[in-house]
Formats: sequence, C-alpha cells, structure tokens
Amino acid sequence: MLLPDSARLTKNNFDFLRLLFAVTVCLVHAYQLSGFEQLGIFTRLLSSTVAVKSFFVVSGFLIFMSYEHSATLVSYIHKRIRRIYPAYFTIVMICALVLVTISSKNIGDYFSLEWVKYVTANLVFLNFLHLTLPGVFDLNKLAAVNGALWTLKIEVMFYLAVPVIVLLCRKFSHLPVLMLTYCLSVIYSEVLIAASQRTGAGIYLELAHQLPGYLSYFMAGTFFYYFLPVFEKYRGYFVVLAALTLATNIFIGLPLLEPFALATVVVFFGLFLYAGNFGKYGDFSYGIYIIHFPVIQLFLDKGVLRENPWYFLIAVLVTTIICAMVMWHFVEKRFLLRSSHYIGACR
Repeated sequence: MLLPDSARLTKNNFDFLRLLFAVTVCLVHAYQLSGFEQLGIFTRLLSSTVAVKSFFVVSGFLIFMSYEHSATLVSYIHKRIRRIYPAYFTIVMICALVLVTISSKNIGDYFSLEWVKYVTANLVFLNFLHLTLPGVFDLNKLAAVNGALWTLKIEVMFYLAVPVIVLLCRKFSHLPVLMLTYCLSVIYSEVLIAASQRTGAGIYLELAHQLPGYLSYFMAGTFFYYFLPVFEKYRGYFVVLAALTLATNIFIGLPLLEPFALATVVVFFGLFLYAGNFGKYGDFSYGIYIIHFPVIQLFLDKGVLRENPWYFLIAVLVTTIICAMVMWHFVEKRFLLRSSHYIGACR
C-alpha cells in the first residue's frame, strides 16, 4: 500500500487541536475538583471525555505516521520515549519531592513506603495502583495528586501495539485489519459496560475505559492516515454523515459508529481550514495536560481565591500555562531530535 503524500501531513491544525483539548480537560477538572457552582457551565458546554477521545484520534493518525516514517523499530521507540517520558518523569518527581512542603505528615512519615509506592507506580505508568501521597490533599474533594495521568498508560500501550498492528496490516491488508481491530474494541467496551450496568460493579466500567475499549478511537484516526486520499476526495460526504451520526448518538446510542464519526470531525478540522502555526513558540499542550491537575489541587489545598471562582480559574490557567511553557523549553524541547516535527514547528 502506498503511503499518503500530502502537504497537510506537515501543515495542519493538530497542534492547535491538542492545545484546545488540553485546555478543555483543564476547565472541566477545575469544576469537578473544586465543586464551584459558577464553573459548572464548563461541564454543560464542554466534555473532557470527548476531549480525551479526540486526543486518541489525533494520536492514531500521527503515531502511525511516525512509525511509517521511522527507519527502524528502535528509531520509532526512541522518538516516542523522547517525546513523552522526560516531561512525565519530571512532573511525577516534582510532585513527589515538592509536595512534602504541604503534607500533613512529618518528613519521616512522608518519605515512607507509601511514597516509594507512589513514585514507583507512577513512573511506570501504573498510576491507578497509587494515586496519593502521604498527607497530601487529604482535605480536598479528591486526594489524587494527578488524576489526569491515567490516559498516558493507554497511550504507551498503544505505542507498543503499533508495530504489531502495522505488521498485520502489511501481511493481511490495511482495511480489514483496521476494521477488525476497531470492531473488537467496540465490542469489548460494550460487553464490559453492559456487565457494569447488570452487576453494578464499577470495575467493569473502569476496564471498559482502558486500552482495548479506547482502541477504536486510535484505529479510526489511523484509518484517515492510511486512506487520506479517499478522505480528501470525499470529505464532504464523510463530514455530513459524521455530523448526522453524532447528532443521532445523543438520542440513540450508536457505539459502533460514534468513534469513527468523532474521528471524522477531528481529522477534518485537523487537516482542513488551516488556522496557522500554533506550534511556532512551542508545543504546550502536553505540559498543560500533565500539569493542570496538581496545580488545581494545590490551589484548592491552600484556599487560593476560593471566594471568587472566576479569579481562581484564571489563576489556575495562567499558572498551568506558565508551567507548561517552562516544561517545554527546559525539559521537553531539550530531549527531542532536531528532525522532530515539534522542533521544526518552532522555526
């Protein structure tokens, strides 16, 4: 199969969309963690779930492109590690080391076996095993230090699955492999959701939202990468049908079609109606995503601007963006190859 060759693969809106999705998650979390009624408008206008699913769509498109443009498997793995882990490691360790200053425990009780468990679990992307630090955020609505990191586990597992999926695509043809993987993902998710509704056990719902359940969004994004010429030619039909599907899904659940419909809309806005180079000064979306949660928690713990939720939100956004900029320039950027898209966008 010939790989797509289009100017849109290098000049697109994906940087802007990722920034938009990251800010959306931040706004929704600001309300969910604080409980401030004034901020409830964000949950009525925005959806962090849709934002996360859209992140996965973009990853499906871009990560398969990254793999196909990598000279070797080692090169692909090297690029993925450089992009995701330095900032991830940094935020985990900063929280683990700095939050001792606000812990209700003394230093000896803070740097305990519980601290080791937190650091170990989080550094290997098993955040769900240990979400809290000793004596930190105990009085907050939620004690988790960084609840946004759960998606990184799924992302990393997807990175590992990409070479296998590409191998199967090359052996059996792309379309049937992508369709089968997509459908199996939807079936997996629906079976577990049904089990959760039948038994009332939350574990089933939790498992439904892990990699196999969200793989359909990755695969939908992947379809548009491999079949980009088809999408470019018939994009009007794709978008109209996707809009109708998403509208219908609000009233009648269409789980088999919803991931593909969402991907259609996301990729359309990612590739068309070019909005400019939003990565010119750096890619801050990843930093915003992994930093915003502990910033919100810290502000709540200290009661910062609690009497004025809107000032609280502005302070959270400004602090998060500044920290994300610092993370980009002093951590993320320094680990990327000069040939990286993220470096090239800054030129």
